[in-house]
Amino acid sequence: MKLIRFGTEGKEKPGVQLENGKKIDVSAFGMDYNEEFFGNEGIEKLSSWLSKNESSCPEIGDDVRLGVPLTRPSKLVCVGLNYAQHAAEAGMEIPKEPVLFFKSTTAITGPFDDVIIPKGSTKTDWEVELAIVIGKKASYVEEADAFDHIAGYILHNDVSERAFQIERSGQWCKGKGCDTFAPLGPFIATKDEIKDPNNLNLWLKLNGKMMQNSSTSDFIFNVQKVVSHISQFMTLLPGDVISTGTPFGVGLGLTPPLYLKAGDVMELGIDGLGISKQTVIDYK
Repeated sequence: MKLIRFGTEGKEKPGVQLENGKKIDVSAFGMDYNEEFFGNEGIEKLSSWLSKNESSCPEIGDDVRLGVPLTRPSKLVCVGLNYAQHAAEAGMEIPKEPVLFFKSTTAITGPFDDVIIPKGSTKTDWEVELAIVIGKKASYVEEADAFDHIAGYILHNDVSERAFQIERSGQWCKGKGCDTFAPLGPFIATKDEIKDPNNLNLWLKLNGKMMQNSSTSDFIFNVQKVVSHISQFMTLLPGDVISTGTPFGVGLGLTPPLYLKAGDVMELGIDGLGISKQTVIDYK
């Protein structure tokens, strides 16, 4: 199943994208895609409800905005330097265990919303990533059990301001948590839809030019390792998002480096998780 949310910003409603691409409004189901939904077998209950009610669900037009496909996760945890070639282009050693940082939940935005270059930014960059949506509370989880705690997967653009992140001391969160720096979607694919999350093609184009084109098979730490590892240090709640890192091809790694400017268009995708597209605008 593909979970979507649609409507104007702040007033989104839950929906489902069917296999034929048709999108339907499932507001009548009575639950939004939040911690309560993911933590109380919401996916299974929604599937059962649809088997009886799908035909009566209103269709969503293609002109309707798609929002973030889940609402108010308690946290967005990210893994840094999780592809060997990306570590190399960033001039950093391959980590011995996952590098963790947070993006602020206020950075989360829809898959086709504009990305805003923040005040004072000179080095805003792109990063296509596979993200995991937690489906069951996870604390001290073994790798062998990690998939039991996953609800599904989602496309994430981990937009990053490199001067804030690297050059101004302190933690990476300063360059990762700016408003609009976490476009998510277009949909959450439930885990049954993704046969092997550790072997998915992912790519990003900037103004039509391919910048990143790799596979999650190049992970240093795979999906189950990441979930297990993070759960040793914090409790993951249903609806939490884990972003698993970006492959090589970011602006920081180019010679000379290339950063985003107003008018640029990023288009990105992952096998089975759709395509998103963001236009870059200046802060006003």
